[in-house]
Formats: sequence, structure tokens, C-alpha cells
Amino acid sequence: MPKPEPSKYILLSVPTSVSPSNSTDEALTTLRSGVTNDNGTVFPFPIPELKVGTLDTLVRQADELQKIHNTCEGVVSKVGDTLRVILEGDESKLAGQKTVNDKEVGQYLKSWSWNKIKYRADKPLAELIEIISKEVSSIDNDVKGKYTQYNQVKTTLANLEKRQSGNLSTKSLTSIISPSQVIQDSDSEYLVTHLIAVPLSNTKDFLKTYERIAPWIVPRSAQNLASDDEYILFAVTGFKKYANDWLHKVREQRWVPRDYKTTSGGGKDGKGGAKSAEDERKELESVRKEERKLWGETLRIAHTGWGEAVMGWIHILALQVFVESVLRYGLPLDFVAGLVKTTPKLSKKARASLDTKFSYLAGNALGRDKKGRPTKDSGADMQAAGQMGEGSDYTAYVCYEFEIN
Repeated sequence: MPKPEPSKYILLSVPTSVSPSNSTDEALTTLRSGVTNDNGTVFPFPIPELKVGTLDTLVRQADELQKIHNTCEGVVSKVGDTLRVILEGDESKLAGQKTVNDKEVGQYLKSWSWNKIKYRADKPLAELIEIISKEVSSIDNDVKGKYTQYNQVKTTLANLEKRQSGNLSTKSLTSIISPSQVIQDSDSEYLVTHLIAVPLSNTKDFLKTYERIAPWIVPRSAQNLASDDEYILFAVTGFKKYANDWLHKVREQRWVPRDYKTTSGGGKDGKGGAKSAEDERKELESVRKEERKLWGETLRIAHTGWGEAVMGWIHILALQVFVESVLRYGLPLDFVAGLVKTTPKLSKKARASLDTKFSYLAGNALGRDKKGRPTKDSGADMQAAGQMGEGSDYTAYVCYEFEIN
């Protein structure tokens, strides 16, 4: 399924004075008239009347909110990436997991209202900011922790499966080698058997040189124990004292030393001994079950976390609009907020239309070109005054753009 066309949103506010009656409903109608249906759709975005602190506090909170906004956006993106990996990039399944309060994102935003249960509007702004910030940080840590746990087990499973189905350079030797074919540490004080997987193309070179690449290898001790389409497994007898030197030379030749340890009876001794074929089968099955269990847990926590992170982010945006509106329009609180749903391609046209409609709100803050269109060459002073986000262009109205992918 192809990835659906993304939506882009413009969250903005204008003072109710944009309507002759100064009423909220008429102001919202005026706001809607600023965007044509060809460029986007405007929905009401009801922000409750929150507690207002001092001007200095509001300016500091505007800066703090922008930082938290960036954090929330990052968490939503990271959790979304986790879902995409877990679902192997299946866009149809991904769309089903990316919901907020069991609603598709667009539907959630279209019918958005302040969550009075989670974020009581009678709390101070500083407390609301802290609650949401901690919540989003916790989501990030929870999803990251579970995803890491899943990846660790997934890696373990891949290694176990490789040992069962790989070639002689990687697969388990339990069902291939008999304990009687090798000399183990406990069998001799001086000698040891080295198991070496040699690429088929290097077999002749190996047989010619293995005795001479390092000292103290028993002459003519190489035995062909097994072979597959890529490797031959040889057993070579050498002296323990010089084992590391010889194995170092083996690796330089791109031959692969293999580990194999036996215990009496072929079972596990709890001290690094080899596992029986039945032990390996049981371990593989156990890790497979654990991997599927953690896959489900990761999917659930990422699904829930994504929705909660989006919810927190949108409430941070609402707080940004509220704080910015107080700084921009002053008290009493007479403004109306709206959400424009558009696309990345049409967002510039929607913004241009809004700029033209409400440019008069800026007074002398915006210059005009020869055709009377507003220009944005005076944003630095307004940014310094705390009336716009860092790195943003100044607009005559409060405005934030965002995408949720």
C-alpha cells in the first residue's frame, strides 16, 4: 500500500476584534474566510481560559514551550519510526496503529478539545507545562527501553537461527561433530584439537600450509570432518602452549576457527560446555516465543505511546498559541483559535491568503510592497519582543505550522 499524501496543519489565533460584533462565533467565521476551500479547511480549536502570570513569566514560558514543542515533535517521530520498523514498513498496518484516543489523527484534530481530565485548566501554566513535559519524556524512555529489549532478543534469535541453518563457518557443530573426534582440554595435558572451517576455494592452500604457518602443529593431523557448499571443516591437532599463535595465523588466512566443547554425556555442565542438539532446539524455541512476546509488547507500548505523545504535543501547541495570544493581543482574553488542514504543497498559498486577510493586525510591524501586499522584513524586532517563536517569520497573527507523519 503506498504511503498516503501527508497533511500539514496551521494552528493560528486572531483577536475577536476581527469581527464587527467582537463575538467569538463571528471571529471564527472571519478566520475561516481567510482560507479558500481550494487551499485548506478550517476547524475551530477551542482553547480554554487558562491562568495567566506576569509578562516576564509569559515570555520565559514562550521560550520554554518552544523547546518542549521540539522535544514532543522528536518523540512522535521516533515512536513512529519504531512502529514502522516493528510493522516492517506496512503502511496500512501503520495507519491502523497511529491513532489518538482511538481516532485517526485527522479526526482527532478536527474534533479537538482540551483534555480537562489529564490537564486541568485551573492549574498554573508552569504546572501544566511540567506535567506534559514529564509525560512525553516518560513515553520516550518507555518505548525506547522496550524496543531495545526487543532488539536484543531479536538479535539473539537471529544468531541462534544462523547456528541452525548457516554454513560450517557459523552453524552449530553439535549434530556434526562426535566428542570422540576431538581432543578436549580435559583429555590431554599438552595437545588440543582445532576445528577450522576453510572455504572450498582455499582447501589446497590450507593443506599445503597449515603445518608451517606457526610452530608446534602435529604433521599430517588435518582431518576432513564435514563439508557443505561453501566450507570444509577440518580438525587439526596442535600443542596447547602455542594454540593462540596458530589461531592468529589461521585468522590472517581468512580461515574460520570454530569453538566446540564437550562434557561427559554430551550435556550441559553449566560451565561453558556444549549443549546437546535437543538443548539447542529447546533454546531456539524458547527464544522464538520470547521474541514474539516482546514484539507484541513493543507494538502495544509504541501504539499507546505514539497517541499519548501526539496528544501531549497538541496540548503544548495549544499552550503556545495561548501564551503567544496573550503576549500579542493582551488582556482581557479575547481571541479565537482555528486549525487549518492543508497539504505541504498548498500550505504556502493558505498562509499567503491569511497574511493578506489579517495583515492589518500588525499595524506598522509589517511593511508593504508596491501592490499593497504585506512583507516580512521587520520580524527581528518582534522576535526580540517575545512575540514569535525563535527562527520564525513574524506574522500579523499567532501562527504555528506542523505535520504529523
